[in-house]
Amino acid sequence: MMDSKTSGNAGDVMAAKKPDNQEDGASSNLKGIGGVSSKDMFFRADKIDLKNLDAQLEKHLSRVWSRSIEIQRPREDWEIELSKLDIRHEVAHGTFGTVYRGTYDNQDVAVKLLDWGEDGIATAAETVAVRASFQQEVAVWHKLDHPNVTKFVGASMGTLNLKIPAKNPSDDNINLPGRACCVVVEYLPGGTLKQYLIRNSRQKLAFKVVIQLALDLSRGLGYLHSKKIVHRDVKTENMLLDSHKTLKIADFGVARIEAQNPCDMTGETGTLGYMAPEVLDGKPYNRRCDVYSFGICLWEIYCCDMPYPDLSFADVSSAVVRQVS
Repeated sequence: MMDSKTSGNAGDVMAAKKPDNQEDGASSNLKGIGGVSSKDMFFRADKIDLKNLDAQLEKHLSRVWSRSIEIQRPREDWEIELSKLDIRHEVAHGTFGTVYRGTYDNQDVAVKLLDWGEDGIATAAETVAVRASFQQEVAVWHKLDHPNVTKFVGASMGTLNLKIPAKNPSDDNINLPGRACCVVVEYLPGGTLKQYLIRNSRQKLAFKVVIQLALDLSRGLGYLHSKKIVHRDVKTENMLLDSHKTLKIADFGVARIEAQNPCDMTGETGTLGYMAPEVLDGKPYNRRCDVYSFGICLWEIYCCDMPYPDLSFADVSSAVVRQVS
């Protein structure tokens, strides 16, 4: 057994003294937590950062979990080869992730990176549920083909081979969470319809432009409804414009196949100000909730203004439900 001596401070433990040249080399990276012998190392328990060790272990297990999942499960027909994806820079940041601009097979694309479950707040069950929701979004989106629906390129349930450039060129690439997912769609340079309307809030849009945008939106929604898909979050922020100002519906995060029984579709899903009365009231709904939201968008396109600008969310909800009921 190795001899040890205690210092004047209670609880400090030192290893048996070795020649200076050995002690300096072994302990140079362990300042403040004890000496080092050739056989054993002693640490003060109150100096160990258990929280940091736990976080590192979780990240390691997450990467192992993601790698094992990718190895075990068969590749879906919508999955992309991440080695062909080149991400350039960040475009926007939201609640569930970040949108980047990049290229895939020499095509300009937008990459929506979803990093849920890595904030230390979401439970394992919540993470599984959100990932299932992501698969639902992809399952809906990848089958769609219409000039007024944003073109889906592909998606990935893991990001092991994905490199995200740091904002500062001198920094290394961003390390991604092991459970992150990404969805890749065509890049539309015109931005969102809401941004376009804000830019034209003073001079308003020409009536011809209003009609064209309304037709684009109605055709896109008509196509979705013909496929029995309810978008459930129709709003100007979820409409994108290409270089010719053609409108395309985007973001199918809460879209779903319309239920045969309307009672199977309930709950508040969407954005306040655009939500239909039956949705706000927690009643069964169907594709008609998209039609109501379409009407709000029409008003917004014509006026180039926000709907209900002087009302709180609570006032809007109450007024909409009371007015219709």
